[in-house]
Amino acid sequence: MSDLIANHRRACDGFSEIVSLASGRWNAPSPCTDWDARGVLEHVIGFHDQLLLKPLDAKPERPKDDPQQRWLVTVQAIFDALAKPEALEDNRASPVGVLTTDVLVHTWDLATAVGVEVELEPDLCQIGYARAVENQDRLAASDMFGPPVAVAEDADVQSKLLGIFGRDPRRR
Repeated sequence: MSDLIANHRRACDGFSEIVSLASGRWNAPSPCTDWDARGVLEHVIGFHDQLLLKPLDAKPERPKDDPQQRWLVTVQAIFDALAKPEALEDNRASPVGVLTTDVLVHTWDLATAVGVEVELEPDLCQIGYARAVENQDRLAASDMFGPPVAVAEDADVQSKLLGIFGRDPRRR
């Protein structure tokens, strides 16, 4: 579990970097057609709330009107909760791997929305891509993603990860 938590920390750190660059551009449209940049951020926060923080009885007090601070408070709550021994009981921390991939893909979404180039960590992309390939049928059935975007067979793993989650990695 410690590798999962360390990987999640790395993904959250990358997202935090893009959040810090998004100031003043929270209304920018994102590759997620239903969300602007703020919507991407709120989804990432909400997904952590539902899958991890609530099951671990963590209830962070976030400001309403400061997106960057909302995320920073969330990150603190995530890793405070994961540091408690009970986080590993009854598989309550089991969604961490899924959340890591979610944060990774949404890092690209947020970066694209605010006009920032981002290179996602290749090893995290590889883990997420392998998990997505194994679960392609469930991803498609979930109706949470657009159809996969074809990428070249020799494309880098970031492009493959984005493509399988319905993003066009060539989008700028």
